[in-house]
Amino acid sequence: MLSLIVPIYKSASNIGPLLEALRTLPALLADKELQVVFVVDGSPDDSYLQLRDQLPRQPFCSRLVNLSRNFGAFSAIRAGIAAAQGERFAVMAADLQEPIELVADFDRVLYADEADVVIGQRTARADPLFSRMASLLFWGVYRRFIQKGIPSGGVDVFGGNSKVRRQLLALRETNSSLVGLLFWIGFRRAFIPYQRRAREHGKSSWSLAKKFRYLSDSFFAFTDLPIRLLLGAGVLGLVASVLLGVTVLVSKLFYSLAVPGYAAMATLILFFGGLNCFGIGVLGGYLWRTFENSKGRPNYVVLSREDFKNGKQES
Repeated sequence: MLSLIVPIYKSASNIGPLLEALRTLPALLADKELQVVFVVDGSPDDSYLQLRDQLPRQPFCSRLVNLSRNFGAFSAIRAGIAAAQGERFAVMAADLQEPIELVADFDRVLYADEADVVIGQRTARADPLFSRMASLLFWGVYRRFIQKGIPSGGVDVFGGNSKVRRQLLALRETNSSLVGLLFWIGFRRAFIPYQRRAREHGKSSWSLAKKFRYLSDSFFAFTDLPIRLLLGAGVLGLVASVLLGVTVLVSKLFYSLAVPGYAAMATLILFFGGLNCFGIGVLGGYLWRTFENSKGRPNYVVLSREDFKNGKQES
């Protein structure tokens, strides 16, 4: 069976079209067996009530997981992966910007054991120009400095087999990137190209602040580049200060020259003072994430879980 995980947040306007698309999916799968795991991530709208009302009437098996508050998309996906019962799983968004046929393509590759991880690779996207440019910049930085194996268009949808599922659930670190962990664990990968569709319903909750948080979490979780840059800047500053000190000392002892240098000295002090503050912030970021992981708190808290099968609610 394939378990499809769908995180739900501010998706009330998408529930109807989403369920309509999912009704066509079982016929496209390798063994025709589908379980859909909906994870409501503290959504402030009536997404949960809509799903609870409509799922008993759907022709596919489903599980409705309701989290106690908003924990973020990656935590919701992790909760869905943990609740999934199928030997294979896939993840997709509720906005239907990824074609439902892509899930069937994932399932065929996994069912044939051609790969352990399948990743949707965007070849085009029907998004506004500003959104496309922001995404290009975001993933360009990510690929250049964090993980070079990420596709140029980023990763929105993916799937895997039971081995991948177990490994992802075994990694319990917080304030990290689930996509980054997916590439970190390795395994055999397959990339399936697709064209991202235009959004027809609702508004994306993937804000600029969330993108910045995602990028910073990825930096701190998967690379020590910020610390290496600080170390390099510190070494250059030390060399510059030694050379400047020797120049001042030689000028004073042998040439009896006045050394005004106030502007240069003030500039250096301000620069390295700012660099120190920045360095403390970077180190604080690493230390805070270490502290958060040491607490051992779960990534999410499940408020309720309900199963639906054969037109009725099971629990």
